[in-house]
Order: sequence, then C-alpha cells, then structure tokens
Amino acid sequence: MWAHSMTVQDYQDLVDRGWRRSGKYVYKPVMNQTCCPQYTIRCRSLQFQPSKSQKKVLKKMLKFLAKGEVSKGHCEDEPMEPPLEDAVAGDVAFISKLDVQCDLKKLGDSLKESLEREDKEKGKPVKKEDPKELIQAQERGEWGSGEPSRSVEVRSAPQPGKGADLSKPPCRKAKEIRKERKRLKLMQQNPAGEPTGGQAQRGPKTEPHQPRSLEDLIFESLPENASHKLEFTGFLCTSPLEPENPPNGPDCGYGSFHQQYWLDGKIIAVGVIDILPHCVSSVYLYYDPDYSFLSLGVYSALREIAFTRQLHEKVPQLSYYYMGFYIHSCPKMRYKGHYRPSDLLCPETYVWVPIEQCLPSLENSKYCRFNQDPEAADEGCSKDPDRLRVFHKKAIVPYGVYRRQQRDPSEDAAVRQYASLVGQACAERMLLFRS
Repeated sequence: MWAHSMTVQDYQDLVDRGWRRSGKYVYKPVMNQTCCPQYTIRCRSLQFQPSKSQKKVLKKMLKFLAKGEVSKGHCEDEPMEPPLEDAVAGDVAFISKLDVQCDLKKLGDSLKESLEREDKEKGKPVKKEDPKELIQAQERGEWGSGEPSRSVEVRSAPQPGKGADLSKPPCRKAKEIRKERKRLKLMQQNPAGEPTGGQAQRGPKTEPHQPRSLEDLIFESLPENASHKLEFTGFLCTSPLEPENPPNGPDCGYGSFHQQYWLDGKIIAVGVIDILPHCVSSVYLYYDPDYSFLSLGVYSALREIAFTRQLHEKVPQLSYYYMGFYIHSCPKMRYKGHYRPSDLLCPETYVWVPIEQCLPSLENSKYCRFNQDPEAADEGCSKDPDRLRVFHKKAIVPYGVYRRQQRDPSEDAAVRQYASLVGQACAERMLLFRS
C-alpha cells in the first residue's frame, strides 16, 4: 500500500505485524507463499554485547582515525559470513563444529597408536597419553620434559570438504597464545628465574576483567594529533511518517532521519533510520565505496545500536533496534542474526521469539510458525471490519456505512484482507482511501 501520511505509532504497530517501508511504499511479504520468507528481526539493544569480529571493526575504525593506517586488503562489510568463533556461537556452524571435534579425536587416537608402536619397538614401557595432550604437544613441537621432539605420520585424511585439515596443526585459542608469548618473554628477561628487587612482592588483588561496553569501544578518546576526524550528524528526511516532538519523547523527536558520517569534512556514508515509540528502525545505508575497507555496514549498525541505548536513557520504552528482515534461506542475508540477543517475529501470532529457538525450525523448513503454543492466536487481528475507517469523497466514514453505499461486491474481499493484515487497532486509526 502507498502511505500518504502516517503517525509513528501506526507504523510501529505495522512493523510489529511484519510490515516495512521503502520510501512511502509500505509492504508485507506473503510469508507462506514467497520463495524466500522474510522474518522481521529486532535486537535487544540493552543486552547487546559486540562479538569478536564486531569489536575488530570498531578497533579498525579507531586505528584509522588515530594513525591513518589500516589494511585495505580485506573488507568485512555486510553482507558477510561470520568468522568461526561467531558462527559456532550462532546458528549454522554447530554441525561443522562436531565434525572438527570428531576429526581431532581421530587424530589423537592415531598419534597415540603410533607412539605406542614406537615405544614397543624400542622396548620401552608403554605410557598412556591423553589424545588431547598429544595434539597440543605436536603443535608445540615437544613431547614431555627431557625427550626430543618426534614427528608422527598421520595417515588418515578427511574426505574433501568435510572436517578439519589434518595436515595442519589444530587451532589454538588466542588467549593461550598470548600467555605462552608472555611466559617466553619473562624467561628471556630473567633466565635464572630469580625474583627481582630482592623479594618478589605481590600487588593488590585486581578486579576480574570486565568486557568493554559498546560505548567504550565506539567513543574511545583519540590522540590530539589524530590523522582523521569522524563526525556524526542527523537531519529529517522525506518520509510518510509525520514528525512528532512530545515533551516526554527523545530530544530529536520521532520520525525519519538521515544520519550522516563525515570524515575530514567529506560525507562518506548516510544511514536512514526511523525513530518510533519503541525502537530505532534501520531503513537503509549507502556509503562511498572507496571507504568499504572500514566495514561501514557493520560500523553503522553498531553506532545505531549505541544510539538506541542513548535514546533509551530519555525514553525508557524505546529499547529495541529493528534491522528489517532476516532471510534464513539466503546464506548471505543471515548476518543480521549475529547481532545478539535478537528475536524473530512469529508470522502467525505476531509474538517475538528468541532467534536461538527459531533456528532449528528454519533449518528444516523455510516457512515456520515460531510460537509453539497451538492454541495461541493473533490477538491484534481484525474482529470487526465494519469499524474500519474509510476516506471517501473528502469524508471519513466507517466501512459498514461505505459498504452499504457501494454496488461492487468484489471490493469487500480486498477491504477485509487489508483489515486482517494491518490489524484491528490500525484499521480503526488509519484511513483507507477509496476514490
């Protein structure tokens, strides 16, 4: 439908029934018929914590602003598939994770059998080794104190395209690598292992490490001689939404806005958003492709989540970040599910369901009803179409009155379908234009 004019509350209610806007064109996918069902997705911004890959994007931007240096060889912009650490925690990598664990177990068994055979040939007593320890020892190039490192031929190999590559050492966690480097550095500085300063002194107990918040990562202070300056501004844009500025609303008011990203006085990106009573809804982003190395799609999404949290401080009921549609059947459109915690809208009952509960069903079927209560129904459905309001010949009349004046019975089906799709509340507030 074409929206000539719309209140922010009406659009909020429509979005919560699966509608979206593109300019003044407002549409709702026919979920059980389309080839690629599009599920409305929202992020719970107050509980959001950036993933490792999202933190890398923020740090890359800060490094670019501070030093003007950043590798341009790899672009992590949307749409993208997440790195392994995010995917394992997400939706589609749990099967491949199991494959890797199974292959590592096979590798450990092969290492153990090979070592036992070697020890028997040399007449040594066989020592039972833990396969996991053997794998880690192989990676370090050592097999215990006092023994030289030994190479073991692993004959088993995975099938092409399945499992881990056994010709390469297993991956190690970055935390373990950092600890190992620190230990080696201390050993080089103090080979004798003697305490410095006469006696080893212990400092005060430190608090457990707390993860840095999204705001800390975005608004980290830059040096005075920073290479670049990034500015963030906003202004109203053309939209069917009528701007509102109530006293208890956000300082910028409700409505549609352009958020501009200015780098050293040059505009490099524009994000289109709608500020609604309960959410910030991301509409679109466009940017200068010369700056795609900064992953502006990811960066702008994180900035908009932080902006939602900022608005929440003034307007407590405004706490969600809507990202449009999540399309699970298209692998390159799954990236929106990596902004956790998130919910998907049930296409039949219009209740929000955590995405983790939805993903197993979506793996089996493109179209799913997420609400598992068989007795649950659409509480906002149209119960009395005659109360729907119609704008006809410069007059506002209930549909029951309008219907009695018309001679075309085919129009009744279209009006009733409209009422069922927008819901009873919007049907009674919005005006359906009829010429």
